[in-house]
Amino acid sequence: MPSLRDVIAVLDGLYDPRWADDWDAVGTVVGDPDAEVSSILFAVDPVQAVVDEAVERGAQLVVTHHPLYLKGVTSVAATTPKGRVVHTLIANGIALHTCHTNADCAPRGVSESMALALGLTDVRPLETDAEPPLDKWVVYVPRDDADRVVGAMHDAGAGRLGDYDRAQFQSPGRGSFRPLDGADPAIGSVGEVEWVEETRVEVVADRGIREAVRAAMIDAHPYEETAYDLWPLAARPSERGSGRIGRLPQPMTLGEFAEHVRTSLPAHAGATRIAGDLDRRVETVALCGGSGDFLLGAAQAAGADVYVTSDLRHHPVSEHLERPGACAVVDVPHWAAEWTWLPTVAAAVREELGDTVKTHVSTIGTDPWSRTLS
Repeated sequence: MPSLRDVIAVLDGLYDPRWADDWDAVGTVVGDPDAEVSSILFAVDPVQAVVDEAVERGAQLVVTHHPLYLKGVTSVAATTPKGRVVHTLIANGIALHTCHTNADCAPRGVSESMALALGLTDVRPLETDAEPPLDKWVVYVPRDDADRVVGAMHDAGAGRLGDYDRAQFQSPGRGSFRPLDGADPAIGSVGEVEWVEETRVEVVADRGIREAVRAAMIDAHPYEETAYDLWPLAARPSERGSGRIGRLPQPMTLGEFAEHVRTSLPAHAGATRIAGDLDRRVETVALCGGSGDFLLGAAQAAGADVYVTSDLRHHPVSEHLERPGACAVVDVPHWAAEWTWLPTVAAAVREELGDTVKTHVSTIGTDPWSRTLS
């Protein structure tokens, strides 16, 4: 049986916390890392009804999309709704973990799950995120010391590329220098030009560990003064990004597409709102799970026929529709759009942990809107 630590490692591998927006609050809210987990409940919102379901199912972990707390608090007393959630979790030995914006952008994340629920093909990010920036290090080392120096740089984290580590390139050459008064050379004599058989070592490293790599290199290098180059590399696109864009297998009218969206999402009491000519042809679809008005312009620029998201406001949509050739817009309930991620993450966890855990997807509707009048 896996521990909570083991399950969190799987979730962090799928949805790295470093991908979260800086304002967000993701990760484990309640739970002992060493506690055993045999049953997991997946839900959109960490509300009391979901926690009560976890208790009833005998789950040891609840994984939600929305955070319990986004701001600091000074009390988790059970006299408040959120405090009561915390008390119920702890009293029943249930952990709570959140994957929010780190799951929005990721493959097998919220927007991608929504795209697949709508049956889109050729799905890709609407706005692509860049990989963490890299440095390229070039250092010149006496030939007999090259492996030791690059080994120290590797130990500091350099040389990692995707699923590979300890990558490097070495090439032979000759270097010269003349020690001046006050120098204490490892090779050669003061005042004499010295030629040394050297190796040019090249490695890449995450920019975030720059000083650790520099310190390791200098500490391992035999020279009093280390000769090296450091080049920041251009950003590389990743598989992550905001929103998704894809194509319908068969074109349809906007009216038909809106009905397709409504029936593809879980049942809800909210409205599916449409902005645009119901007879217009729809084939290329852009979307964003959750509140996505910030991508309306990106959907238009990408050539989408329609953009699907939630929580759209009057003025941005009105101004968008005034533009020549504006794409249509479909607004759906926030909870329903993000619920499509739950079966995806549950399946991904099962793939990693097999039959050592049971996974359950909550079907409790936690959309705050309980009825729509027309």
